[in-house]
Amino acid sequence: MEYSFRQIEKKWQEHWKKTNAYKVSNDSTKPKCYVLDMFPYPSGAGLHVGHPLGYIASDIYSRFRRLKGFNVLHPMGYDAFGLPAEQYAIEHGVHPAVSTEQNIATFRRQLDNIGFSFDWDREVRTSDPKYYKWTQWIFLQLFRSFFNRHTGKAEPISGLVATFEKEGNSSHICPGNPTLKFSAGEWSAFDKKRKEDILMDYRLTYCGFGEVNWCEALGTVLANDEVVNGVSERGGFPVVKKKLRQWYLRITEYADRLLEGLEKVEFSDSMKEMQTNWIGKSHGAEMDFKVKSEKGIVKNLRVYTTRPDTIFGVDFMVIAPELEIVEDLKSAEHGPAVDAYLEYVKSRSERERMAEKKISGVFTGAYALNPFSGREIPIWTSEYVLAGYGTGAIMAVPCGDERDHKFAEHFGIPITNIIGSHYNGSEANSTKDAILEHSDFLNGMPMRKAMDVVVDKIEADGTGKRKVNYKMRDAAFSRQRYWGEPIPVKWQDGVAEPLADGDLPLELPFVESYRPGPEGEGPLSNIPEWVARELETNTMPGYAGSSWYFLRYMDPHNETAFCDRKASDYWGQVDLYIGGTEHAVGHLLYSRMWTKVLFDLGHIGHDEPYRKLVNQGMIQGSSRFVYRITGTNTFVSKGLAQADETYEGQKLDKLHVDVNIVDGYELDITAFRAWRPDYNTAEFILEDDKYLCGSEVEKMSKSKFNTVNPDHIVDRYGADTFRMYEMFLGPVELSKPWDTKGIEGVHRFLKKMWRLFVDEQKGSIVTNDAPTPEELKVLHRAVRKIEEDTERFSFNTGVSSFMICVNELTDLKCHKKAILEQVLILITPYAPHISEELWQLVGNSGSILDAAFPVFEEKYVKESSKTYPVAINGKTRAEINIALDATQQQVEEIVLADVAIAKWLEGKSPKKVIYVKNKMINLVV
Repeated sequence: MEYSFRQIEKKWQEHWKKTNAYKVSNDSTKPKCYVLDMFPYPSGAGLHVGHPLGYIASDIYSRFRRLKGFNVLHPMGYDAFGLPAEQYAIEHGVHPAVSTEQNIATFRRQLDNIGFSFDWDREVRTSDPKYYKWTQWIFLQLFRSFFNRHTGKAEPISGLVATFEKEGNSSHICPGNPTLKFSAGEWSAFDKKRKEDILMDYRLTYCGFGEVNWCEALGTVLANDEVVNGVSERGGFPVVKKKLRQWYLRITEYADRLLEGLEKVEFSDSMKEMQTNWIGKSHGAEMDFKVKSEKGIVKNLRVYTTRPDTIFGVDFMVIAPELEIVEDLKSAEHGPAVDAYLEYVKSRSERERMAEKKISGVFTGAYALNPFSGREIPIWTSEYVLAGYGTGAIMAVPCGDERDHKFAEHFGIPITNIIGSHYNGSEANSTKDAILEHSDFLNGMPMRKAMDVVVDKIEADGTGKRKVNYKMRDAAFSRQRYWGEPIPVKWQDGVAEPLADGDLPLELPFVESYRPGPEGEGPLSNIPEWVARELETNTMPGYAGSSWYFLRYMDPHNETAFCDRKASDYWGQVDLYIGGTEHAVGHLLYSRMWTKVLFDLGHIGHDEPYRKLVNQGMIQGSSRFVYRITGTNTFVSKGLAQADETYEGQKLDKLHVDVNIVDGYELDITAFRAWRPDYNTAEFILEDDKYLCGSEVEKMSKSKFNTVNPDHIVDRYGADTFRMYEMFLGPVELSKPWDTKGIEGVHRFLKKMWRLFVDEQKGSIVTNDAPTPEELKVLHRAVRKIEEDTERFSFNTGVSSFMICVNELTDLKCHKKAILEQVLILITPYAPHISEELWQLVGNSGSILDAAFPVFEEKYVKESSKTYPVAINGKTRAEINIALDATQQQVEEIVLADVAIAKWLEGKSPKKVIYVKNKMINLVV
């Protein structure tokens, strides 16, 4: 009876499906445990071996908690809307609904093949109207709410309207227009359009005009992280800045609560730091500088600074190229250079601008006046200043800031050797005396005190004020593309009217063409019926559906609510959330904000979605390369190539080759010739009659031909081997290279475990004999170690512990049911199929899925004896095992009765027996 792993795995996968083994109830007396994966986008390429890493980790933990007596929710679904699906559909000439359905079918088959414990009755798809009905509903909750800064939470905007009717907006600063002031009487006099425009500046989702990354070739707006070096990350198409009507998520109102919430969750320090830096809270002041330009226009330029005490060291100003004031500032002499620079910046993403090391910028020809000294300060524009941070303008202090100093040196701007209250004593420029005269009142003050003095003065003068600022901007919440959730709003006379809840879902209509509208609007603007109904033509971004999906899993078939309150109260926070760090900022921040809004409005009882987050690393590809003599179809084996990638003076082209046609490093020449038409006639220069490939560890991707299909691995070695090997590769949080050859060792281990239960000729060899103390010790050492490892997600050391346990039981020739069935329960989370098969084989009728996790008992691992080195006159002559509780007299009797010791004593009696407990025994003769 051999280990027929594929038959066994198919058998139990079908059985579990038939018996609904993984169906989870919302009505249970057991303690709950909610384990969640960041759900996948179902690409046409399907899964490669890197994708299931996090899913296997979460599945092990889910099964482990089930064995520990928990009611475990472990669902799966698909993040099915978004640009990748739309582009895939365009490239392959199919509708995205069709391609998405096909891709989901592929993913489902592959996931099932690995044996996950997902409750598929709870599956969600963001592109399903039954799902996005509630995404639209939540959007409307945001639209109908504002953030009350007095209570620190979201409240219905109807309450704000009632306040306006009584007292105007004196007690509610307008977040979208802070200078807006009106009385109750003025509010009553406003027409509907004016009132709605004002309310739009308060709503948590609002519409406005903003500069976006527009990609004509893709026909859509791209997020900053989708643009690299001025082109789209997907396809490499040109991207330019364009102003379009956009919807936004007023996430900035939740900045402080998002920061405070990080203290309540178990995220890694690096993750918390990323989110903290993205929010970017800082304390400082806003200051107004009068501006002189060639055109005679005098207006204020407002800057934000965290160091107002450096006002006397300002040598130049820098403004973001996107600011409209640039047009008013540029002089006739400098105008052409400014225009050329602005055109250059249009092709640059914010990410590139922030990371850029090269210094660039132009002088506008205008000057700002220092509000303290009256000194004229040249105004420059540069890409390193972003319109979205602060006011989009900074005062540059070269003697106190490295970047400002490099900028000044690069462009030859005179540098004042003074900062705040400190003059450095070296030769300064001609303005030194004037600056010192005005800054003298700060001399000797600590920095914090100096900052307060300066801010007090500018507030008294009316030229500035204290300000808390955030780097985070309101999130763009619309896309000019087709494949996304329609925004449930219609426009009537320039007013956004939300659809009634009863009109949801607003379904995405079928279209033949995905081209953008005439002015860059979304493809929906090309549908006459849609436009005639005056419906919004933008669609929601990909993160809309993923911001709340964890709640829908709790109650996926509810047609009257996004989630029943009883269900959300039962499951509460996700106890363990596993996913990649690429979602560290966007998805997590938006999901956290949506959760807080739903909590504020009373729809759920918790304001943080995820209690603990584990970021899995990446399984990297081990790429293979062939070396072709340039201009020929002749390939040179790696060992024959020179270090400079030449062969006998001829240059070599280094080319990726499909790892699936390479055995280790040896190329399958026949398969290579069949791989691509241009390689049909390939010739090879071999070493030792083989063609050996080069290798490198790189990101696993189709473009590098280094992806490995998990289907192939499962067919060859089995799902249990695949699951354990993925964990055995290393800590789940770290990235590590894939090496198919290494899987053999894990597969041999499972075969070895099988042989503890089964003889190929005799069948079952399990006995009902009572276990020995040594066997119980092996078992309970394993129970303790594996429980600890699994609890702390150290799955790689858990697999090692299994191997040690099986090796020790094999050495002990242990075939006892009392021991082996406990080992099976231990390994079930890691290798469920073989465990279930052997569980039945040893005579159990129920499923191992419902067994109780073994309880560690200290008494079985507690040492009762020790092997002591026994010396005669200081020289070790023997080793004897003696009970730890033996008395001095018992020790002497045991030692003197030992044959080896008797031989060395030669009939003599020792003068003294020295016994040091737990250390040694020495006989003095």
